[in-house]
Amino acid sequence: MECVFGLVGNDFAIVVADSSAVHSILVHKSNEDKIMFLDSHKLIAASGEPGDRVQFTEYVQKNVALYQFRNGIPLTTAAAANFTRGELATALRKNPYSVNILLAGYDKDIGPSLYYIDYIATLHKLEKGAFGYGSYFSLSMMDRHFHSGMSVEEAIDLVDKCIMEIRLRLVVAPPNFVIKIVDKDGAREYAWRESVKDVSAPSAE
Repeated sequence: MECVFGLVGNDFAIVVADSSAVHSILVHKSNEDKIMFLDSHKLIAASGEPGDRVQFTEYVQKNVALYQFRNGIPLTTAAAANFTRGELATALRKNPYSVNILLAGYDKDIGPSLYYIDYIATLHKLEKGAFGYGSYFSLSMMDRHFHSGMSVEEAIDLVDKCIMEIRLRLVVAPPNFVIKIVDKDGAREYAWRESVKDVSAPSAE
């Protein structure tokens, strides 16, 4: 029941992911951060099998850092997206990763961008995109309310509409979401939308 979605606004991109770690009918935790910082100006949000998601996104992150270390310049967002897509395509014929990715970034001369990369190595540049069961509702909300050149306030309002719709409509809806933003000032965490707090188990005495 994962939900990952994102959009591009006026000089920024936002990605949102649920924070539930689930196996079968069990919720293991409700504060799992599924959005990773690739570098100072890139975010990668992923959904899919937990092991594949963590292993593959960390692999991409380290290789993006290695490229910058070797060459002295960072990969552009488009180059990072194409590298990610290439690695998924290579693995597809060997040991495929069950992972879907939204990659957002900001480039000085290009501005913000958002790339959709699915588990069969499809790559598209989009203004808005989503994965998971929550995509049925978040995409419909974005189709209705999204427009090019949105301000941060408008985009966050739309994100909140999507989250509320997911919580209202999805039969097993994740309670908590993390929101991250990337713009000319870099990638950073923007906010959490939480309706359930993780509490530590009481100690047996």
